Amino acid sequence: MPGRILQADVDEVKARTNIADIIGERVALKSAGVGALKGLCPFHDERSPSFNVRPQAGFYHCFGCGESGDVYSFLRNLDHLSFTEAVERLAGRIGYTLHYEDGGAAPETTGRTRLYAANAAAAEFFRAQLASPEADIARRFLGERGFDAGAAAHFGVGYAPKGWSGMLDALTKQGYSRDDLVAAGLVSQGQRGVYDRFRGRVVWPIRDVTGQVLGFGARRLFEDDNGPKYLNTPETTVYKKAQVLYGLDLAKREIARGHRVVVVEGYTDVMACHLAGVTTAIATCGTAFGSDHITVLRRVMGDDSAAGEVVFTFDPDAAGQKAALRAFADAKRFNAQTYVAVGPEGLDPCDLRLKRGDGAVRALMDTKSPMVEFVLDQRISGFDLASVEGRVGALRAAAPVVAELRDPLLQPEYVRVLARRLGMDTEDVRREVERAGRSGGEQRGPRAPVAPQEDPDAAPVVRVTLASLPRTADVALERDAIMGLLQFGHRIDPALREQAFAIAFRHPALDAVRSAVAPNANVDRLGWAADAVGAVPEPFRSLAAELLTSDFPALTDDEAAASASSLCRRLIVRDIEREKAELLGAIQRVPAASEEGRTIRLRLRELDVARQQITAEA
Repeated sequence: MPGRILQADVDEVKARTNIADIIGERVALKSAGVGALKGLCPFHDERSPSFNVRPQAGFYHCFGCGESGDVYSFLRNLDHLSFTEAVERLAGRIGYTLHYEDGGAAPETTGRTRLYAANAAAAEFFRAQLASPEADIARRFLGERGFDAGAAAHFGVGYAPKGWSGMLDALTKQGYSRDDLVAAGLVSQGQRGVYDRFRGRVVWPIRDVTGQVLGFGARRLFEDDNGPKYLNTPETTVYKKAQVLYGLDLAKREIARGHRVVVVEGYTDVMACHLAGVTTAIATCGTAFGSDHITVLRRVMGDDSAAGEVVFTFDPDAAGQKAALRAFADAKRFNAQTYVAVGPEGLDPCDLRLKRGDGAVRALMDTKSPMVEFVLDQRISGFDLASVEGRVGALRAAAPVVAELRDPLLQPEYVRVLARRLGMDTEDVRREVERAGRSGGEQRGPRAPVAPQEDPDAAPVVRVTLASLPRTADVALERDAIMGLLQFGHRIDPALREQAFAIAFRHPALDAVRSAVAPNANVDRLGWAADAVGAVPEPFRSLAAELLTSDFPALTDDEAAASASSLCRRLIVRDIEREKAELLGAIQRVPAASEEGRTIRLRLRELDVARQQITAEA
């Protein structure tokens, strides 16, 4: 068995990796002060961003849920990797060769990393097969939908040959075991043994937001194929269909830049939109658009205001209408405004591009309507609005939709919209909406049961945070000083830094952080602050993480360095004044001519000189 990865390699990989690049692939990050970035937390659902990243320190911290750590802990917690797998993934990313304690090279990867590798190998196999003579039917399928070889290559589209074990044999030769391929969902187990899951189909690789292949979607091509029209990878350790969005790896940058996303219904629709210039299009993979998809999208969008847009395209048939109503139920979780775009003559983006060209696909996004209006129209479409009974029935069906709108400005506007659509008095509509709101609350039933209380005899865990610190001048000085050390310690004169942080702090929590961080202030080593925070004992580690990632009060890096140095001097001056006050009290209690009195006066003069020197440096 190979030994542990050499610590020098662990440190080197982390030093060469920009944590903002890794986190930025999953979370839209914005500037949040000098040397800081902020976005929506990937570890819990939130409406406004509280997740802070310090690239220079290689550290992140969420002020909402308390999650914090370095780039390795981010991958371990979010992607459920082991420590070794996290190091190996980043090393592979930068092309760094790892070494192990027994002197060996990198071992065979295991677990999730092995599944990623198997999927990547399968994707390459399918892609190569698309050029084979047998794949003519797949190439014709793509060509008939307007996709040439370049488009297929851009999206990694491939072909799974009809034989029972073509991919199995190819990947076995590359060293993958049958257990690996079963775990990856690439092969199935039958009475006659193991065989390829995808056979005689055009295949799309499904990637995560970082571009790693998680699984595949495959479309039936041959009439004698008795399987479903679309077949996806089954649920695996890495492939969770409720959390995967096809095309997100290609669309994420434009989504984050424009805070706009277009949700379509299939792989070919995604391809058509991107090729037509709508490069923010994504699609679900064999499942309805749901809450987990929204969580993923909000992080990529940076969905922290109502300025963004989410545009859904649905078929006008019954299935499309049902999908729209389902999406509307969850869409309230977006801060962004939600819209629906329906193609002319009910054409989906792929068919629309074929029949009317790229411009028609782009124009489709300009004809979008608010999702609320679309849902209202669906609710009232089955009623005869020419009759009193029909209008009343339509009102009762549509009123709950308006009642669910919590925006105090939107709801009264949609009361008027609904009244116009029904040809009814606005006041009658408003009363029915209010009634629907009340009855909806009653229908929701009692609150969920409260979780049982913890053991009353157990010692309570008190989480110390910045918000829990008292608001006094002394605490503010100590808080900002330790913040300056953690964030800009490399810009502070070493002698000044050591003198300032050798002084005990007055607030016990901040002093606990200081006493743990100061001995580890090896500021010339990249990532020292993150390691120093890790050395802070509980329950003060979260406070240290907040200090490392909080917005330091300065406009530029130079101003921050000057401010951090000034805080160090203030700590020293405060300590000088404390000692001087104590000595002035003591000198009143001893004879002036005594040896003790002379010693005190000498020390007072030394303190005055020290104070003059430290203030002169400012």
